[in-house]
Amino acid sequence: MERSGVDPGDSGSSSPSLDGLPGSPGMHRNPSPPPSEGEESAEGDAIGNTVYSKHWLFSTLTRLIQVVSDQEGGSGAGDSEAQLDLDEEVESEICKVWDMSMDQDVARFLQEFKAADILLGVIGKSKSPRLTEICVGVLGNIACFPETCQSISGNEDLGEVLLLLLGDSDPPTLLETSRLLLTCLSQPSVAPCWVERIRQQKSVCENLCFVMSSSTNVDLLVKVGEVVDKLFDLDEELMRSWIRGARGSAAPSPGHPTADREPANDTPALDIAPCVLEAAKQLRSDSPDGLEVYMHILQLLTTVDEGIQAIVLSVEVGEEAWSLLCDVVCSDLCQPDDPPIVIHEQKTLLAPILAVLSAMFVCQAQHDYSKMDKNLPLIGSLIRVLQYLGECQQRETERREPGSEEEAGDNHLKILKDTCCEFLANILTELPKDTVSELVQRGYLSEETCSTAVQSLLSLYSTATRHFLAVLSEVDEKLAEGLLKDFPSLRP
Repeated sequence: MERSGVDPGDSGSSSPSLDGLPGSPGMHRNPSPPPSEGEESAEGDAIGNTVYSKHWLFSTLTRLIQVVSDQEGGSGAGDSEAQLDLDEEVESEICKVWDMSMDQDVARFLQEFKAADILLGVIGKSKSPRLTEICVGVLGNIACFPETCQSISGNEDLGEVLLLLLGDSDPPTLLETSRLLLTCLSQPSVAPCWVERIRQQKSVCENLCFVMSSSTNVDLLVKVGEVVDKLFDLDEELMRSWIRGARGSAAPSPGHPTADREPANDTPALDIAPCVLEAAKQLRSDSPDGLEVYMHILQLLTTVDEGIQAIVLSVEVGEEAWSLLCDVVCSDLCQPDDPPIVIHEQKTLLAPILAVLSAMFVCQAQHDYSKMDKNLPLIGSLIRVLQYLGECQQRETERREPGSEEEAGDNHLKILKDTCCEFLANILTELPKDTVSELVQRGYLSEETCSTAVQSLLSLYSTATRHFLAVLSEVDEKLAEGLLKDFPSLRP
């Protein structure tokens, strides 16, 4: 993983709000660290097979310890919480360590040198947000390799401090902390110990919810979403406990109290579903990949009773979710002027959205906002998705040579089709005559679209298909008769 650098000119001056990383894209990458000095001593001083110097690394880490000692000694009793700028020369040197730590030999050497303990001490005493960010970034790079990740994950004190850093007020530090957590959670050998730590550290849920509900920083929202998504995917019981709001007070991070936040006991509870929706709204126009992450989180929520109830029991939350997801489907995805192949690009976003809408529809058909007479474009979009899927499948069949052993179909497209068919079948079962009539009048139901719907649903959802045909025959007898001619098995 590449680290995300920040313009040195902005170091130590990050705003305590979550409104964006200083520097943003286009930041300068720090130069590579110097090679070993002296050709005759290079072999003994080099780290592994690299040209990086052990002596230089020792000196830099020693200087790092001195920096935080000076910060601690230079702070009076009245300014213990004051944030300090990081000296530019010091920053340049430790950023070289950050770059170096991407090399496996360097990461292994840092592990042997007990660098994790050194960085833990620095994080605990640091009064510079930029210094904390860089230290966590180095740990994040070290964690990219299984052996060194195992070592970091076994450090209980470090694990506790890193989870407390999720309550930090500095966006770059939050980003690097989230990156490190995601790296560890993505390695099966250490993921269980991190899940257990997070389960015990009740402030994690509240701190992540706070970021999702208040940040406008795209990179941070995406990374935090990936952490939450991974956690929920790994441990359903943890997800249930977060849905139920089983969390404690958010603790300030070591040396970095969150000055702009009130004590947790004095603030309203942050429920997971509204926080996920708020983050999704922020990412909708800026990060399709990030939006997909949050849609998958919502889909995971709807796989348990507590999750779907958390969305639909509150009319406000339910309506917000339904409105956002419907608008994404009807306005952003699979549009009438899009080529059918666009379905390949959008399949992994469409599938979770339709799965959530389908689950909500089954649970809350009585709510005004989910009634189909108010959602005619959604029905049109569902049929269009099936049309595009059919065209892509036809082209794929024609492209494959007879007798080819090539895989028959894309699993993601199959999931999307199954989800779309189930949702449409549930809708058609509930459609009253007046709504069908309006769908015909507005062009959502035509000979072509009706044929697509019937062909897609008939084999698995014959009851819903026959109900729809019966209602359609009362509205447009000619259109219904055409369907009976094309699908004679529907005749009584």
